[in-house]
Amino acid sequence: MRDTRHRLPHLHLRPHRSAALAALAALLLALLTPATSAHAAPTGFRVENGRLLEASGNDFVMRGVNHAHTWYADRLDALDHIKAKGANTVRVVLSSGDRWTRNDTADVANVVAQCKRNRLICVLEVHDTTGYGEQSGAVTLSRAADYWIEVRDALVGQEDHVVVNIGNEPYGNTDHTRWTADTKAAIQRLRAAGFDHTLMVDAPNWGQDWAFTMRDNAASVFAADPDANTVFSIHMYGVFDTAAEVSDYLGRFVAAKLPIVVGEFGHDHSDGNPDEDAVLSVTRQLGIGYLGWSWSGNGGGVEYLDMVENFDPDRMTSWGQRLFDGPDGIAATSEEAAVYRSGPGEDTTAPTAPGAPVASAVTSSSVALSWGAATDAVGVTGYDVVRVAGGQETVVASAAGTTATVTGLAADTSYTFAVRARDAAGNRSARSATVTVTTAPGPAAGSCAVGYRVTGEWPGGFQAEVVVRNTGSAAVDGWTLRWTFPAGQRITSLWGGTATQSGAEVSVAAAPYTATIPPSGSVSLGFTGTRSAAGADPTTFSLNGAECSAA
Repeated sequence: MRDTRHRLPHLHLRPHRSAALAALAALLLALLTPATSAHAAPTGFRVENGRLLEASGNDFVMRGVNHAHTWYADRLDALDHIKAKGANTVRVVLSSGDRWTRNDTADVANVVAQCKRNRLICVLEVHDTTGYGEQSGAVTLSRAADYWIEVRDALVGQEDHVVVNIGNEPYGNTDHTRWTADTKAAIQRLRAAGFDHTLMVDAPNWGQDWAFTMRDNAASVFAADPDANTVFSIHMYGVFDTAAEVSDYLGRFVAAKLPIVVGEFGHDHSDGNPDEDAVLSVTRQLGIGYLGWSWSGNGGGVEYLDMVENFDPDRMTSWGQRLFDGPDGIAATSEEAAVYRSGPGEDTTAPTAPGAPVASAVTSSSVALSWGAATDAVGVTGYDVVRVAGGQETVVASAAGTTATVTGLAADTSYTFAVRARDAAGNRSARSATVTVTTAPGPAAGSCAVGYRVTGEWPGGFQAEVVVRNTGSAAVDGWTLRWTFPAGQRITSLWGGTATQSGAEVSVAAAPYTATIPPSGSVSLGFTGTRSAAGADPTTFSLNGAECSAA
């Protein structure tokens, strides 16, 4: 997906059809079956005869969606919901730190663990390469390779659960012929660095390959991989607006025994009207994987590509309904990876249910929970705290031990929680008994007033000003300001203080030059942030634990 300040609409250029047809006629011979060369023994996923196989030898066909983790790092519960709707794979957006906040080794390891917990195959991609050569700030595939090497510790040993998608849409429409050499070099760098994973490579031309650079050079790129373990990814938006185009492009890869997946596609787009029915039908006929864009959080005019509204699995859009529940969709065609399915000698016994949670340290926005440990034949690896409401449950916290703190709660509100245990094989226990907690009322009014206003906005992002006034008779010497964002908003940089954010909850500690607020005086903060769409502003602020009035 093309992104500037993330999730802007694609603006792909496409050639005249006459030129495209002429190119099609001339280039079939370039897709010859690559010669087999000696390569490393697979330790997980591998490619054989143009098919993606698991370590067990089972054919694996991806059926899943994209999730914008790097912009919504607090929404990993989306993986639970994606799995619950039948997906077997999730493609996770990461950042090398060149254009957005970097996902470090610990975060990548947690993403992988959450994929495994939800029995999903994890395709990890670096988004900072999007539109290189045409998009300001985009980075090279070489830089993406640097990032993968930097976070390698999170990926070693995960070859049967993780596919490494080197870089998202690594060229726009400028200098896209450089894609071939740069892709080969990136693959070889990762192999030299010890990566034994299946690698995935995106097409140029904003992922849509209208000039057929990837199609015509795929055989040589595959042959350049010393492990012969590379899969090609095409993104199908407006360029692929007829069934003939979808069928021809994918069919050529299959005929040449080159592995291909549709790494992104949608039901509509600013650059044309893709034929999503053809994508779903042809991939089923050919046994090719697909990953729809995207679960939630789109902005910049392509909000219609959200599959659920505001990350709520109970508010599916028409696109989500089509992809998950329509003909040839995920529910009808997805098969869980064999690595997660039971078999002789595998652990199929779930842990016992944990003890009922006990609540303590209840505040207006959080509660601490503790529970009795579960037991397991092999070993419990962690626990999920779930909120139970209306017959549904949502994971709100995860822990390695028997305690967790749930944050982001509303004041003076009743919540019901329970706990499930999980083991290394992905087995989950029965739900524990529940505990119902009512959060405390909000803090008492204090001698402060806060004004909040948005001073600028752009697709996917905004800038805001916060003015904190001292309405009391004594100076404030040192302060912490807290508020709760509506869902989907996140601070990226702030001046006037130091911000920390956990989910929707924001805490700002004073900077030395803003720490003192004299009586009747004020200090100003400013920040930039991201959000999925124009949304409501926060309305409740507290200063040093006391609620402030609106300024």
